[in-house]
Amino acid sequence: MKEKEGWNLFFRYFTLLIFGMGNLKIFYLIFTPLTVYPVLWLLKLLDANTSLLEGNLLFFEGIYAQIISACVAGAAYYLMLILNLSTPMKKEQRIASVLFLFITFLVINILRIFVFVLLAVSGFYYFDLVHKFVWYFGSTVMLVAIWFVNVWKFKINSIPIYNDFREIFRDMTKRK
Repeated sequence: MKEKEGWNLFFRYFTLLIFGMGNLKIFYLIFTPLTVYPVLWLLKLLDANTSLLEGNLLFFEGIYAQIISACVAGAAYYLMLILNLSTPMKKEQRIASVLFLFITFLVINILRIFVFVLLAVSGFYYFDLVHKFVWYFGSTVMLVAIWFVNVWKFKINSIPIYNDFREIFRDMTKRK
């Protein structure tokens, strides 16, 4: 491994470590307003009396809906960053990939919250069941699908973590 590649590898994993510290606060700091305000805007399109109350509490057609940190899904953004930074790729490809991952997930997440607010307002009988199903199963499927679309779109031919460790192992065995 060349010195430049070694520093690149160190920087990628060090960045992951830094972003993971602090209980993912950076993700919530960035993505909470990016999630809450578009949902509010979409709801206001349907009812002008929609309002954002204290913090992330929305009031829409007589229903209170709070967008909690689990709705914002900071851990999902971190997982996508882990997959991106632990996969060897060119700098331009990495930037485009991470933007695609974050923007795609953000848009889908906003639409998901919007639909659930509409289901709650309509009195959908299976709201809790559907909400839990989407939370436990659907979110995982969504992240996997977004990652695979990303791999296809950006023609990523490396496997996260594995390719980095394989390269390190090759260098270690070459020097002996």
